[in-house]
Amino acid sequence: MKKIAILLGMVFFAGQASVVAAETVERLVGDPEAGQQKSQTCAACHGPTGNSPVGDFPNIAGQGQRYLFKQLVDYRTGVETNGERGRYNMLMADQVANLTDQDMMDLAAFYAAQENEVGSAPEEIIAEAQRLFLGGDVDRGITACAACHGPRGNGMSLAAFPLLSGQHAQYTAEQLRAFRSGERANDPSGMMRDIAVRLTDRDIEILSQYINGLY
Repeated sequence: MKKIAILLGMVFFAGQASVVAAETVERLVGDPEAGQQKSQTCAACHGPTGNSPVGDFPNIAGQGQRYLFKQLVDYRTGVETNGERGRYNMLMADQVANLTDQDMMDLAAFYAAQENEVGSAPEEIIAEAQRLFLGGDVDRGITACAACHGPRGNGMSLAAFPLLSGQHAQYTAEQLRAFRSGERANDPSGMMRDIAVRLTDRDIEILSQYINGLY
């Protein structure tokens, strides 16, 4: 019962924190074809369909439209506030600085319509990682990843919880470490930071590898 209450609270606060982005999603209609035209510069890092060829850059194909839109808004906010709010990344800063809400919605619609590619996970870590992903760790206060991202890592698009399945292990590990250190802080109500701070280096390593092959 306690786990259910915690999850419902997390969903509620996530919705409150993302209300502006959600309202814009409702107000604007993304055009995938227009988004494809606008994605030409994005392809250099994320690939032509959002399946990045290298682990430094995330796969964004098939990612939820609300989540993609929120991240683009957060990157733009990071530029506007010099990193004090939102999400700041030097490479993304140049890309989002002049994007309008409609541009972002079109890009989000395009990438959301693409099919994500799933990798593989080392056999020897699957059992250990699966226990943590599906069940968390009550003794350490770690909520199961599946509670928000689903047992197959498909995410919850309406709540803007991201798709994880097939994400590069390198990128996932970098983001979990960034949440753990507080370097990344654009998670609604600090949800990811609260979980990541409890993760060990081993936890991050096996979860990242497991997620890459999760489908």
